[in-house]
Amino acid sequence: MAARHAIRPSRGGTGRDGTFTCRHFRRCTVLTGTAVLGKATIPGCEQSVPEARAFVGGVLGPGDPRSDVARLLVSELVTNAVQHTLSRRPGGTVTVVVIELAGSLRVEVIDEGSARNVPVVRDDMLATDGRGLFLVQSLADEWGFLQESCGTTVWFHLAA
Repeated sequence: MAARHAIRPSRGGTGRDGTFTCRHFRRCTVLTGTAVLGKATIPGCEQSVPEARAFVGGVLGPGDPRSDVARLLVSELVTNAVQHTLSRRPGGTVTVVVIELAGSLRVEVIDEGSARNVPVVRDDMLATDGRGLFLVQSLADEWGFLQESCGTTVWFHLAA
Protein backbone atom coordinates (compact mmCIF):
# COMPACT_ATOMS: atom_id res chain seq x y z
CA MET A 1 0.00 0.00 0.00
CA ALA A 2 1.42 3.37 -0.96
CA ALA A 3 1.64 6.10 1.63
CA ARG A 4 -0.96 8.87 1.43
CA HIS A 5 0.24 12.37 2.20
CA ALA A 6 -1.79 15.46 2.83
CA ILE A 7 -0.66 18.86 3.92
CA ARG A 8 -3.17 21.38 5.13
CA PRO A 9 -1.88 24.96 5.36
CA SER A 10 -3.59 27.19 7.91
CA ARG A 11 -3.28 30.90 8.58
CA GLY A 12 -1.11 31.34 5.49
CA GLY A 13 1.36 28.48 6.11
CA THR A 14 2.99 27.12 2.95
CA GLY A 15 4.83 24.02 1.83
CA ARG A 16 6.29 21.08 3.66
CA ASP A 17 8.76 21.62 6.49
CA GLY A 18 11.11 18.92 5.24
CA THR A 19 10.57 16.19 7.81
CA PHE A 20 9.03 12.82 7.17
CA THR A 21 8.39 10.41 9.97
CA CYS A 22 7.04 6.89 9.76
CA ARG A 23 5.60 4.99 12.70
CA HIS A 24 8.30 3.71 15.05
CA PHE A 25 10.85 5.92 13.23
CA ARG A 26 11.71 3.24 10.66
CA ARG A 27 12.42 6.03 8.17
CA CYS A 28 13.28 9.54 9.14
CA THR A 29 14.77 12.35 7.12
CA VAL A 30 15.52 15.37 9.25
CA LEU A 31 16.73 18.86 8.43
CA THR A 32 19.64 20.53 10.19
CA GLY A 33 18.42 22.44 13.25
CA THR A 34 15.87 19.76 14.10
CA ALA A 35 15.72 18.08 17.52
CA VAL A 36 13.28 15.58 18.98
CA LEU A 37 12.40 17.16 22.33
CA GLY A 38 10.37 14.23 23.56
CA LYS A 39 8.49 11.09 22.61
CA ALA A 40 5.82 9.28 24.64
CA THR A 41 3.79 6.17 23.85
CA ILE A 42 0.54 5.99 25.76
CA PRO A 43 -2.38 3.53 25.88
CA GLY A 44 -4.99 4.06 23.17
CA CYS A 45 -7.83 5.00 25.51
CA GLU A 46 -9.64 8.24 26.33
CA GLN A 47 -8.13 8.28 29.82
CA SER A 48 -4.73 8.87 28.16
CA VAL A 49 -5.70 12.25 26.66
CA PRO A 50 -4.76 14.23 29.81
CA GLU A 51 -1.46 12.31 29.91
CA ALA A 52 -0.66 13.42 26.34
CA ARG A 53 -1.55 17.02 27.20
CA ALA A 54 0.63 16.93 30.33
CA PHE A 55 3.51 15.36 28.38
CA VAL A 56 3.52 18.16 25.79
CA GLY A 57 3.22 20.80 28.52
CA GLY A 58 6.11 19.22 30.40
CA VAL A 59 8.33 19.07 27.32
CA LEU A 60 7.67 22.71 26.43
CA GLY A 61 7.69 24.07 29.97
CA PRO A 62 5.51 26.76 31.54
CA GLY A 63 7.31 29.69 29.89
CA ASP A 64 6.88 28.54 26.29
CA PRO A 65 4.31 30.77 24.53
CA ARG A 66 3.24 27.84 22.30
CA SER A 67 2.42 25.57 25.23
CA ASP A 68 -1.31 26.32 25.62
CA VAL A 69 -2.08 25.90 21.91
CA ALA A 70 0.13 22.81 21.60
CA ARG A 71 -1.55 21.15 24.60
CA LEU A 72 -5.03 21.91 23.23
CA LEU A 73 -4.22 20.61 19.75
CA VAL A 74 -2.49 17.44 20.95
CA SER A 75 -5.51 16.62 23.10
CA GLU A 76 -7.76 16.96 20.04
CA LEU A 77 -5.52 14.71 17.92
CA VAL A 78 -5.11 12.06 20.62
CA THR A 79 -8.87 12.07 21.19
CA ASN A 80 -9.38 11.46 17.47
CA ALA A 81 -6.81 8.65 17.52
CA VAL A 82 -8.45 6.81 20.42
CA GLN A 83 -11.96 7.25 19.03
CA HIS A 84 -11.48 6.57 15.32
CA THR A 85 -8.47 4.28 14.80
CA LEU A 86 -7.27 0.79 15.66
CA SER A 87 -5.36 2.31 18.58
CA ARG A 88 -8.58 2.04 20.58
CA ARG A 89 -8.38 -1.78 20.63
CA PRO A 90 -7.13 -3.53 23.78
CA GLY A 91 -3.36 -3.11 23.89
CA GLY A 92 -3.45 -0.31 21.30
CA THR A 93 -1.18 2.69 21.63
CA VAL A 94 -0.74 6.27 20.48
CA THR A 95 2.67 7.94 20.24
CA VAL A 96 3.21 11.68 20.68
CA VAL A 97 6.43 13.24 19.36
CA VAL A 98 7.48 16.85 19.99
CA ILE A 99 10.06 18.21 17.54
CA GLU A 100 11.87 21.55 17.47
CA LEU A 101 12.40 22.76 13.89
CA ALA A 102 14.83 25.69 13.76
CA GLY A 103 12.86 27.58 16.40
CA SER A 104 9.40 26.41 15.41
CA LEU A 105 7.51 23.41 16.78
CA ARG A 106 6.05 20.27 15.22
CA VAL A 107 3.93 17.83 17.20
CA GLU A 108 3.06 14.43 15.74
CA VAL A 109 0.39 12.00 16.92
CA ILE A 110 0.99 8.51 15.56
CA ASP A 111 -1.82 5.95 15.78
CA GLU A 112 -2.35 2.40 14.57
CA GLY A 113 -4.38 3.49 11.55
CA SER A 114 -7.82 2.74 10.24
CA ALA A 115 -9.01 1.07 7.07
CA ARG A 116 -11.88 3.53 6.69
CA ASN A 117 -10.92 6.84 8.24
CA VAL A 118 -8.69 9.66 7.04
CA PRO A 119 -8.44 12.94 8.94
CA VAL A 120 -10.99 15.41 7.59
CA VAL A 121 -12.21 18.79 8.78
CA ARG A 122 -15.99 18.88 9.23
CA ASP A 123 -17.97 21.75 7.77
CA ASP A 124 -20.86 21.66 10.26
CA MET A 125 -19.91 24.06 13.04
CA LEU A 126 -23.21 23.39 14.83
CA ALA A 127 -22.44 19.71 15.33
CA THR A 128 -22.02 18.58 18.93
CA ASP A 129 -18.79 16.74 18.09
CA GLY A 130 -16.22 16.50 15.32
CA ARG A 131 -14.63 19.95 15.64
CA GLY A 132 -11.14 18.84 16.73
CA LEU A 133 -9.54 19.14 13.30
CA PHE A 134 -11.27 22.48 12.79
CA LEU A 135 -9.40 23.72 15.86
CA VAL A 136 -6.15 22.26 14.51
CA GLN A 137 -6.75 23.95 11.14
CA SER A 138 -7.61 27.25 12.82
CA LEU A 139 -4.80 27.44 15.39
CA ALA A 140 -1.86 25.68 13.73
CA ASP A 141 0.30 27.40 11.14
CA GLU A 142 0.24 24.17 9.13
CA TRP A 143 -1.05 20.63 9.63
CA GLY A 144 -1.26 17.41 7.71
CA PHE A 145 -1.15 13.65 7.84
CA LEU A 146 0.73 10.68 6.51
CA GLN A 147 -1.26 7.48 6.16
CA GLU A 148 0.57 4.19 5.72
CA SER A 149 -0.31 0.55 6.22
CA CYS A 150 1.39 0.64 9.65
CA GLY A 151 -0.60 3.63 10.92
CA THR A 152 -1.37 7.30 10.51
CA THR A 153 0.69 10.28 11.64
CA VAL A 154 -1.26 13.52 12.07
CA TRP A 155 0.92 16.53 12.76
CA PHE A 156 0.72 20.24 13.33
CA HIS A 157 3.28 23.00 13.13
CA LEU A 158 3.45 26.13 15.28
CA ALA A 159 5.75 28.91 14.13
CA ALA A 160 8.22 30.50 16.53
